[in-house]
Amino acid sequence: MIQVYTGDGKGKTTAALGQALRALGHGQKVFMIQFMKGRTYGELMACERCLPDLTIVMSGRDEFVKKGAPEEVDLRMAREGFELAKKVVREGKHQMLILDEINVAIDYGLLPLNEVLDFLRSCPRELEVVCTGRYAPPELLEIADLVSEVREVKHHYRQGVPMRKGIEY
Repeated sequence: MIQVYTGDGKGKTTAALGQALRALGHGQKVFMIQFMKGRTYGELMACERCLPDLTIVMSGRDEFVKKGAPEEVDLRMAREGFELAKKVVREGKHQMLILDEINVAIDYGLLPLNEVLDFLRSCPRELEVVCTGRYAPPELLEIADLVSEVREVKHHYRQGVPMRKGIEY
């Protein structure tokens, strides 16, 4: 099945990690690819220490990508992450695949929408695929089995609070 967590609010990746934690609790294996992320986030460090059945691979750099005009390195890294996702599915060792920020990667022109949709349609039905990120395209929402929109009501960034270790990363 396909789950999508989208919207302008904070918590989409966190929701996906909650799904991963639930799956791990039942003895399942989870693979997460983080598109457009290159910073060492807290979840990566915690999972390496505590959750051997959750693999997280970053497929981006710790730089902003220019929407509609990505650099070659960003295109290459997104493609590498997408090819890794295909490999994970082919190998069949995981029960959940999280494609973190893939919605943004599509929106920014790093991955072609039709190719991602074809991939998702080809995934085995028993594999839970979780797609996160703002700007989920309507075509993805259409094929998804679950869609949750995280809406920002209030955010401390608007008050000038910078990113905080352990909260935003």
